[in-house]
Amino acid sequence: METKPLNAYLVDDEPLAIDRLSRMLANGPVVRIAGSATDPSAALEFLNSESGRDVDVLFLDIQMPGLNGFELLSQLAVQPFVIFTTAFDQYALRAFEVNSIDYLLKPIETEQLERALSKLGRLRPPVRPDWQLNPELPGLLKEMAQSLLGQRADYPHRIASRVGDRISFLDLDDVTHFAARDKMTYAVAEGREHCVDQSIVDLERRLDPAKFLRIHRAVLLGLEWVEDMNVASERGAFVTLKDARHTRLPVARDRVRLLKARMEL
Repeated sequence: METKPLNAYLVDDEPLAIDRLSRMLANGPVVRIAGSATDPSAALEFLNSESGRDVDVLFLDIQMPGLNGFELLSQLAVQPFVIFTTAFDQYALRAFEVNSIDYLLKPIETEQLERALSKLGRLRPPVRPDWQLNPELPGLLKEMAQSLLGQRADYPHRIASRVGDRISFLDLDDVTHFAARDKMTYAVAEGREHCVDQSIVDLERRLDPAKFLRIHRAVLLGLEWVEDMNVASERGAFVTLKDARHTRLPVARDRVRLLKARMEL
């Protein structure tokens, strides 16, 4: 008799990571993708809904803006099996502390995924183990979430910009936004672009999330520079900055809700 695949839900703030993992999972018979989200708040809403109760396994990024993976799990009414995805080795131990099935280090390799799916495939039928019903689990997850946030408390105040052999330093308070273009990343301050060596994703993880938010795959926004926002335009959502040029920046549809929450709307 053919084995019924497990329902999987994917949560990662990076759309390209979800696309890649979706393609990799499509090649195997173990799971069926029931949905995905790049906004952890939207994922939380779905997973706590009636439809979310049918999810057997959650592929979950750990380090995300707004809610990290442990915070999201601590707010779930029902705990599914979890396979963590992370770009950082130091989070692996925390992943196992919550008895996840496995963790996958980014960029995810086929061998890694096959190992995790093999372990997952042995869990038939998908009965919730005792640890997932433990009333102490939400408390443990909250403690780990706070510990993870605490590790990020020492945020930089300046960023280096290199032009040839010359290195200059920008105060992050003066940076209105970061933009990725033609495989380069630029910090924009006082209307001028300064080349930086880090990607938008790297900057998002490194900088204070209370001050910077990725609103588009190619834009990391300095929240204190927002003058106004329009989320109902026919041309798509955008924000206007309070710089001299009143710069307009696009907001991806899956980022609108998170931006509203961060702007306390």
